[in-house]
Amino acid sequence: MRKIAVMYGGSSQNSRTYKTSTFGKYIDQLIPIRQFAETSLAEYDVLIIPSQTHTRLLDENIHKIYEFANEGKIVVTMGPQHREWLPAHKWEFRPTNFWWWREPGADSGLRLLGKDHDLFRNYLTLADATWHQHGVYWPTEGCETLVSTVDGGSVLYIDRVNTAGVWVNTTLDPDYHFGSYFMPATERFLSGLFPWLKEGQI
Repeated sequence: MRKIAVMYGGSSQNSRTYKTSTFGKYIDQLIPIRQFAETSLAEYDVLIIPSQTHTRLLDENIHKIYEFANEGKIVVTMGPQHREWLPAHKWEFRPTNFWWWREPGADSGLRLLGKDHDLFRNYLTLADATWHQHGVYWPTEGCETLVSTVDGGSVLYIDRVNTAGVWVNTTLDPDYHFGSYFMPATERFLSGLFPWLKEGQI
């Protein structure tokens, strides 16, 4: 079983998702973001960077996150990032359509490319990853996109090529919405994601 740490900002959304809900059982350590720089990550296998993490404090610790990844470990980032700090990726902002599901012939615009990947074979469905979107990544060659938009933008991808570790990056923000008590699909998403991070084939 992998040991999971979270860069913990202490917001109400962070608290519910990573601390007080049933998902807290998957988290081995909440590392307060203001103490992150001086905290050893040696015993952890997975580091989660929540959506809407404080940008200045994140910036101050990017080098340490990369050091963690380059030890062959796993970094998970959620939600759109404030700038292009992820390894060799390109972020494209897109306006959010919160009401797409009310349109005639509603189509989320998402496509499941990773149906044979362990995450979607054993833990998640595309419906579990479907609410609204904030934008897409255009990752480099060699990265594995699991969920894409109809035009090929990446909403969830795995990067094994740009550092010595593994990055699981998604523009989705399930931790924020579950922590805010709305968007039912996000609970299903986290119910699959956390067990996969603990024990799945990454």
